[in-house]
Order: sequence, then C-alpha cells, then structure tokens
Amino acid sequence: MNENKSFFGGLIQMIILSALVVLGIYIYYEYFDGQSIADIKDEIEDVIHDTDSLIQNNNPNQIVEELDNYLPRSEGDIIVNHRFYTLSYSEKDEQAKWVAFELTKSRVNSFIAKRTNDFREDPAVPKGSATIWDYKGSGYDRGHLCAAGDMTFSRTAMSETFYMSNMSPQHRSFNRGIWKELEQQTRDWARQNDHLYVITGPVLGKRENKKIGDNRVSVPKAFYKVILDLKKPDQKAIAYMIPNEKQTKRLEDFEMSIDQLEKITDIDFFPALPDNQEHELESNYNPMYWIYDEERFKTRLSVWNNE
Repeated sequence: MNENKSFFGGLIQMIILSALVVLGIYIYYEYFDGQSIADIKDEIEDVIHDTDSLIQNNNPNQIVEELDNYLPRSEGDIIVNHRFYTLSYSEKDEQAKWVAFELTKSRVNSFIAKRTNDFREDPAVPKGSATIWDYKGSGYDRGHLCAAGDMTFSRTAMSETFYMSNMSPQHRSFNRGIWKELEQQTRDWARQNDHLYVITGPVLGKRENKKIGDNRVSVPKAFYKVILDLKKPDQKAIAYMIPNEKQTKRLEDFEMSIDQLEKITDIDFFPALPDNQEHELESNYNPMYWIYDEERFKTRLSVWNNE
C-alpha cells in the first residue's frame, strides 16, 4: 500500500512538473516570441524607462499622449510600425516619406545600447525595402532618419534603426556634418524639455530624382526635421529643411514654420491636434526657444565636414 502511495505521489509530482514546464514554454513563446534573455531584459528596461518618464512628469496637464495620436498624414501612406518608431514607406522612392518617434529626457540620458551596424532589409515593408546593395559604390551614405544615437536606451530600439526603410541616400559631408549636428542638438532639447515628438524625412520634390541601385532608390534634394513640444506652459514647434550637401551655414539659417514645410512636402504633420492648437503651433515658431551649441557648430566646420 505504501509502495502504491509512493508511486502515485511520484507520478503526480511528475505530472505537475511537466505541466509547469509546458506552461513555461507556452508563456515564453506567447509573450516573449522566442526572444533571448538579453532581449527580455531589454524589454524590462524599456518599461522602467517609460515609467521613469511618467513619474518625472506626474502632472496630468503635462503627461503627453501616445505617439499614435500624433502621426503625420500624406497621400498613399504605407504605414510600417516598429516598436520605437513609425514610418510611411514610398515604394517609388524605396525609402520612408516620414519617420515619427519620441525623444524623452530619460531615454536620451540612457546609454544601454551600443551602435550595432546591423543594416538589413525591413521585413515589415509589404513589397520589400531597399537593400544594402543599393548603396554599394553609389558614393552616398546610408543616412539614418531616426538616428541610432536617439535609441541608445534599448538594444531593440538601436537595432530597429538599422532597417533599410530607415535609410536614405545622404552626401557624406551632409550626413556626418550638419545632419549629425541637428541630431545631437535635438537630443539636447529633449533633455531640456523632457519630451519631444520628432518627424524626419527626405524632400524628394515633384521632378524625377537621381536613382541608385537595382531598386532605384531616389536621392533626395534635401532633408527635413520637425520638432514638437506639447509640455505646458511653453508649447512650441519648429521645422528645418536642409539641402543634401556639405553645409557651412548655421542651423538657424534653415529654420522654418511647420506650415511652410507642409507646403513643400505635401505632408500634414500633426492632423490630430485640435485645429486652433495646430494653427498656433504650425503657423510660426519662436527662435528664442531653440538655442544652439556654438562649440558643436565650430566642431562641425573644423572636423565633421571634413571626415
């Protein structure tokens, strides 16, 4: 009798153990989709950083809506959602028309992830994105739209920036010069203002652009960046459009209102904003809110422009 009890007790334990193993496997693949332990740790860190942001802005009037409420709108949008940014892909140009993402103080001050350089096609683009081979021997950089330097807070976020859908052909001295300066300056403003919405992309124009690669990737004539700060009391916005070439002018020489940029790009950048707020923020900008780093400008002229 005791032997039977021992046998059945052991059997029950084995059944329970097997059930727990099966449940663990189910949870792993259901919720973590086969990710590595490092990726899972990364997701936990992302949640911590997002929570920190909410704690730092624990004023109901200052908590900003999710990015989804502030996406641009343009004709024929092919929307591609990644975890940390959203883009609209142009098949005829084989690059994004716009890329939208958020910058927060907690994120830009976190340096968990190093640059990965894992350039690759974007599997989320329905008909396929450009490839690394389109840029080989072209003389153009694979220029980030959502900068790798904006996503150092997460290995997942960093890796996502190397999808080819986030690349656009940029002149070397532009990419490593004034574009780099504007990216770094925008991160400084995120530190100062806690939370920014950023939209960036190519200015392709209505005429035929130069093409590179077998997929005929369009070479933009210029690039733009739009920055929106909805934190009260000093809500503000500004836009830039910079020709795709070496620049010796200052960033402030390329400032413009969002309305001006919308007329050039045919993109409605913040259609979800209430009409009166949209008009106030997009029709003008105040240069006093956007102060530049003079030493960074000098470094661009003396070093970056010549790399």
